[in-house]
Amino acid sequence: MCKKVLVGISGGVDSAVTVHLLQQKGYEVVGLYLKMHDDVPHDENIAKIEKLSKLFNIEYHIEDITENFKKKVFDYFIESYKNGLTPNPCAMCNKEIKFGEMIPFLEKYNCEYLATGHYVKTDGEFLYRAKDKTKDQSYFMFGIKKEILKKTIFPLGDYTKDEIKSIAREIGLEILASARESQDICFIPTNYIDVLSDYFRTDFKGKIVNTRREIVGHHKGYMHYTIGQRKGFTLFKSHVPHYVIGIDSKKNQIIVGSKEQLSKKMVFLKQCNMFIDNKTFECEVKVRYRTEPIKAKVKMDGSKATVFLETPASGIAKGQACVFYDRDKLLGGGWIRGAKK
Repeated sequence: MCKKVLVGISGGVDSAVTVHLLQQKGYEVVGLYLKMHDDVPHDENIAKIEKLSKLFNIEYHIEDITENFKKKVFDYFIESYKNGLTPNPCAMCNKEIKFGEMIPFLEKYNCEYLATGHYVKTDGEFLYRAKDKTKDQSYFMFGIKKEILKKTIFPLGDYTKDEIKSIAREIGLEILASARESQDICFIPTNYIDVLSDYFRTDFKGKIVNTRREIVGHHKGYMHYTIGQRKGFTLFKSHVPHYVIGIDSKKNQIIVGSKEQLSKKMVFLKQCNMFIDNKTFECEVKVRYRTEPIKAKVKMDGSKATVFLETPASGIAKGQACVFYDRDKLLGGGWIRGAKK
């Protein structure tokens, strides 16, 4: 008797090839499309899924979770910017929605496993970086509960994106293989400031101060900036580059300093989610998705952690994720609450 797997489908090439690969391995596939928000073309996506369901001969279901998505992801995104933080909505969505809200649907649709088109690997105990390091999504999945890994399957982890597109063409999905990929946050139709402006004022000027709290310029609103940013603000007088090294949302101020002042060697985390029980360990960490891993020592204190970086890192922003690795193995991670030299 074949095992049933619930597959998160979107109408795109990754989820379509996920279905194909699972069927090749003998799984009985049930598709699930989640309506999370209204800033995607649901009718167009569902029309694609209808065609795919006939091609693969699978049943599919549609679940509307817009209310929970708003509470757990969208509102978090808005509040983070309001408080001067730099949010990571993809990591929050994976934690709360894709591997949170979807788990109860396993029982509803009588499935043993959950599969998605994420580029990541698992052995049922740990997550690992994908074969395609340029597409690897393990960084965004540090918050997933360890106990659900034994129920998850990630067929794309052993392939590159080009290989997935090649498979899609082989099975007659040239249109999906050639479709342009979205690189943006799924619920941001234009830019994030346009979204924020619907919820709080974003166009009021503020003061730029240095580390001595001396006024050195003006800016267009603190939410336009993130740690490490060098452009987009005006200084009264400066002959050297200045970077955003701090944000004071209550005073609508941004603090600027030198590149040296931007560099930090200690990072403080909260709400850590761990796949190991070690209280102190050495590893490599990523403080942002696109940054290179840095060797570090981590000391855990309950759900908090202090990370001692071997070499200084720039652009460490409150609200972002700091994720721990042992080579390709994901050890855990947490949300950045501060950093210092």
